[in-house]
Amino acid sequence: MRYYLIAGEASGDLHGSNLMKGLIAEDPAAEFRLWGGDLMASVGGSLVRHYKSTAVMGIVEVISRLGAIRRNMKECRRDLLEYAPDVLILIDYPGFNLRIARFAHRHGIRVFYYIAPKLWARGESRIRKIRRYVDELFIIFPFEKEYFSKLGVETHYEGNPLIDSIEDYKRIHPERQKFIARHSLEDFPSIALLAGSRKAEIHFLLPRMIAMERLLRQDRLLKDYQLLLAAAPSVDLQLYHSLIPADSSIRIVSDDTYGVLSHSDVAVISSGTASLEAAIIGTPQVVCYGFNRITYLIARLLVKVKYISLANLILDKLIFKELVQDDVSPENIFAEVSRMLTDKEYRSEMKRDYAALCEVLGSSGASRKIARQMINLLKD
Repeated sequence: MRYYLIAGEASGDLHGSNLMKGLIAEDPAAEFRLWGGDLMASVGGSLVRHYKSTAVMGIVEVISRLGAIRRNMKECRRDLLEYAPDVLILIDYPGFNLRIARFAHRHGIRVFYYIAPKLWARGESRIRKIRRYVDELFIIFPFEKEYFSKLGVETHYEGNPLIDSIEDYKRIHPERQKFIARHSLEDFPSIALLAGSRKAEIHFLLPRMIAMERLLRQDRLLKDYQLLLAAAPSVDLQLYHSLIPADSSIRIVSDDTYGVLSHSDVAVISSGTASLEAAIIGTPQVVCYGFNRITYLIARLLVKVKYISLANLILDKLIFKELVQDDVSPENIFAEVSRMLTDKEYRSEMKRDYAALCEVLGSSGASRKIARQMINLLKD
């Protein structure tokens, strides 16, 4: 069968690539055309547009790029009709994808949505579009099944695909010494820094994370920790270099986020998929969230959830600290890093909650199971 997939950011590229592997395993003759990234392209098929040229986050950034968004939409509609797939598979990225869903539905193309829009976080204004234009909805968080059912939308759930991605990484790259050698690092204890994958997010968070280094070096117990910045695959390294002072000892590690998280004692992370990945891996963390003032004020009006981190949301408890906007200061970041590194019981409690989280997320094999469901639905 012919599959047209659209992912608009790094996390969607990861999930999309694993789904494609599952589809190939169930349908060896599968053909793909896609909007995604390097991971999806490496599986096979024809890459129409890389998410680096399409990803936007925040109201201000969206407004500033309206022209480019419209051009991308027009190109996608034309290309979708020319390819005439058996199914359109949309992966997260709802601002763009729900508009494409409407277009595909009106032209008789079946629409599968993988990784449902987070209506529980931003309100239910999009539920009408999902009911009308999406044929099948596939979710990756267990609480979403009951949530969408109450809204009149049935869903498919087979676990969270991050479990598979992380298990695969640990099986292939288990050794710390090889990680250190691969990236030419010092064999010192490490603190991971993950500043997000969008420019606006990085410009806000990274300088505050970097400023924490001065406090770290002044601490008698913690001064020898090295700071490892996990570079997002969608971000030009020059952006990181432009923000890191020449006298900083921060090391940038590219294309190995799981390695950085696996081999660091604690992590300072932007809210998003990386925070859930750290929880599954088992790395104690503090999460940071912040943008320019206008974007943040609008987000406060839109976001309807108690917590900003997926792990905290799933267990409905504060597993780890969340620093938001004005609270994202070097002093607050360092205080939490210091507590995680020096308070053994605090760290142990966080890891117990991580174990409970993994139980809730379910067993491995999610991508293959979802792929099998999709193919069975297409055959009906």
